[in-house]
Amino acid sequence: MTPPVRVTQSAPPAADGDAPTRAPHPRLAVRRSLARLSVRPRSIAILIAVPLLAVIAGVAGWIMDWHLGVDIAVYRAGALTLLNGDPLYDSNTLSTEPYWALLPFTYPPSAALIFVPLAFLPLEVAWGVLTAVSLLAMALVIRVAIGSLPKPVEGGPRWWASPARSTLVFSLVFLGLEPVWRTIFLGQINLILMAMIVLDILVVTQRNSRFGGVLVGVASAVKLLPIIFVAHLVFTGRWKDAGRALGTFVVLQGLMFAIVPHDAYRYWTYTLPDTGRIGPIHWAGNQSLNGMFNRLSDLAPWASNAALGVSALLAIPAVWLMLKFHRKGQNLAALLVTAFFVLLASPVSWSHHWVWAVPLIVLLVSRLPATTPATAWKRWLGAVAVLGVFVSCVLLILPNGRNIELHWKTWQIILGNAYILMPLILAVVLVVRWRLQKRAAATEPGHHVDATLGA
Repeated sequence: MTPPVRVTQSAPPAADGDAPTRAPHPRLAVRRSLARLSVRPRSIAILIAVPLLAVIAGVAGWIMDWHLGVDIAVYRAGALTLLNGDPLYDSNTLSTEPYWALLPFTYPPSAALIFVPLAFLPLEVAWGVLTAVSLLAMALVIRVAIGSLPKPVEGGPRWWASPARSTLVFSLVFLGLEPVWRTIFLGQINLILMAMIVLDILVVTQRNSRFGGVLVGVASAVKLLPIIFVAHLVFTGRWKDAGRALGTFVVLQGLMFAIVPHDAYRYWTYTLPDTGRIGPIHWAGNQSLNGMFNRLSDLAPWASNAALGVSALLAIPAVWLMLKFHRKGQNLAALLVTAFFVLLASPVSWSHHWVWAVPLIVLLVSRLPATTPATAWKRWLGAVAVLGVFVSCVLLILPNGRNIELHWKTWQIILGNAYILMPLILAVVLVVRWRLQKRAAATEPGHHVDATLGA
């Protein structure tokens, strides 16, 4: 295994586009950004305004008995059930759930333990606090993403006035993304989990911290899918961080076997294999290969196995592409390859899980100025198309529910699987352009190949 590359600034690649870069990895200036914000009252006001409004809305909802956040109602009910000593998985609902959120608890028992702080707040206030933390988490993801980008060549074009100001602008704009506002509306935890993974892999592990991997392990203990990022750490040479991530996850599961052995055993032997407990996998909101195959095949018994097989095949080019970015020092792009592969391969990826569109759009927008007028439209087309997919709310516009998805017309099938098709098309376009650039470099001496994402 080659030693891990710790760079974010890309030197010009070789003609084949595969040469690694070896510049030292600068520390991401998050603290410096916060220090600069501290002397800008207007920026501070904008940064805290929306989260503060969320908390106020939560308090108002508590006073006026609003129904806020179906999913956080389940989170909180799981924590209350754990504290009461009642079983988490013996029935399809929990006695601590409100009447308007009677859903099964589908998360590992360790998630119920992590959700315990929510139990000490009224449900609506808990929604407001979770929303505020989620919004700040999204801002952190944006800032870390900006800090992970290759710095522009001296005298070259810059796409931000300042990282801190750009973070504020992106944070406001991204409230219009369907995965983001749906996460907030439902009281989901997706933005927080994404922030934990991004912070761990792009910041903590890059600094060779002894805590590297811990956040990935904790995120995996809330929802199992982040455990795939352990493989990301392994493939990128972060063996110790991967070990800490896996160790953190195992310790938390062992703790639950000690605290609630019945629930822990039932989850791993009965609840986890029961995908029907999560919801109808063929629903339009399930934007995974499994969901698409079940929709296209009219719930054929072989559909899920076919999706699993295709996912296994896609793992090969996904690892190749991820490592290609990693060797170039483009750690954000490498992480996004893993993230979108996880979304495609998961048995269930609800549309609100696709919050990884946030750092992807930051990456695409950052590439817009570094182009020529003749090719600018290509990058604009890509960035606008990705943004359009996630702001269009196409999954809400199309007819869905009550098995209507099984009878979609061809154009509805395309639009109804837009989230799934987006990363696949983007990857294909990227690889094709690399090949064309490589061919051009071979026939034109001195031709410079820009093989970064969106080149």
